[in-house]
Amino acid sequence: MSWEIVIGLEVHAQLATSSKIFSGSSTEYGAKANTQASAIDLALPGVLPVLNKKVLDLAIMLGLAIDGEIASESIFSRKNYFYPDSPKGYQISQYDKPIISRGQLKFVNNGEEKMINITRAHLEEDAGKSLHGEFERSTAIDLNRSGTPLLEIVSEPELRSAQDAVMYLKELHCLLRTLGICDGNMQEGSFRCDANVSVRKTEDPELGTRTEVKNLNSFRFVERAINYEAARQVEVIEEGGIIKQETRLYDPEKNETRTMRSKEDAHDYRYFPDPDLLPITITAEHIARIAKDLPETPWNKRLRYLKDYGVSIEDAEILANSPETSVYFEVCMRQSTLSPKLIANWIIGELSALINKSSVTISKSPIVPERLVSVLKKIEDGTISRKTAKHLLGLMWDSNSSADQIIADEGLSQVSNNELLEKVISQTLTNFPSQVEEYKTGKLKILGFLVGQVMKQTKGKANPAMVKALMEKNLRQST
Repeated sequence: MSWEIVIGLEVHAQLATSSKIFSGSSTEYGAKANTQASAIDLALPGVLPVLNKKVLDLAIMLGLAIDGEIASESIFSRKNYFYPDSPKGYQISQYDKPIISRGQLKFVNNGEEKMINITRAHLEEDAGKSLHGEFERSTAIDLNRSGTPLLEIVSEPELRSAQDAVMYLKELHCLLRTLGICDGNMQEGSFRCDANVSVRKTEDPELGTRTEVKNLNSFRFVERAINYEAARQVEVIEEGGIIKQETRLYDPEKNETRTMRSKEDAHDYRYFPDPDLLPITITAEHIARIAKDLPETPWNKRLRYLKDYGVSIEDAEILANSPETSVYFEVCMRQSTLSPKLIANWIIGELSALINKSSVTISKSPIVPERLVSVLKKIEDGTISRKTAKHLLGLMWDSNSSADQIIADEGLSQVSNNELLEKVISQTLTNFPSQVEEYKTGKLKILGFLVGQVMKQTKGKANPAMVKALMEKNLRQST
């Protein structure tokens, strides 16, 4: 009998706001410890939380994008627990009336379209951060992060492999970034994942005992942690042991999970409505206002690129998965009548290579859409070859000069003069008589070699299409 992995994911996405969920403190990353914690964040007596309205709008955006149910009334509750990084002794979260419930998210893995149900998404505040190693024999607490707005997105336990889990997370990550809900910076903790993992025999309808692997902040760690934890559980069961319901931490250096604490149930937190915060009322008009300006989702954008532009599935995915790249592509499309496939190929290929080498984003690239279009037009009208265009793009990266100016200054124009090309071709045929004879005997692949020699003689400036046509004509005449 084989084993099946059952996975449910809880994603904590930091909402893209400049201030915290219940106070005016900054959410900027990297500030000196405890310089962005107000009286509200510190839970000092006599202060009251006030909801940041932007977090509500961002949550509604997600609800619309995943076709979820947006609550007409939602409440905040106190989740009670004692931990050093939570000075209040409780976390303000949502329990029985979350802002979003019953959504769906589609993703693709190995060419197969899949859909996962999302149980709920609720608003809550982040805790502070424990700093180990700052002081000998002591742990320091930084409360800058305390009160940072989070949207916790909880999936149903419907994922059946670590790779599926990663592809689901990548799709969600892409969606949140595209909508502007979260910047998705995993290194800074803006997008973190807890994985609930259990195993069962494939024919067993009952779910196994789950463990929760906390705070996974890279897609690679998610895949490795799930695979390790599933294998560990199978080994424990097959040796006659019992899986404990517990919270575990993943150690990426050792590639293993280890016990952190026993896993609490909801009643252990003694949830109750927060008396300092009024219920949230969300009207149909409010939802309609958000829906009116909702950006296109990556999933719908991919479908549109396939249908309207005829690009490949792979190219559509790359273009749509990055908000900056899709904007760049569409600006190029608006500014020209060039082939969408040509534009996509150059963005994904040569331009991306320059960007990766320079460690900048496409939105900061010195090759703005207008400049790329100008290069591609030179290919289409025969002014330069594709090989020369690659060289030209590199020169433009380091220069403010136009494509026309650089082509003139560097002498990059393609040779399309019939008389000149005929001379070079004639000389080539004279220099390689044995290859000409091979062509005459039916070895047509020799044509590529002969064309290559002409390109070599002209230092790559000859028009390849013209060279090929003229070469074929000369070879026919010599037979």
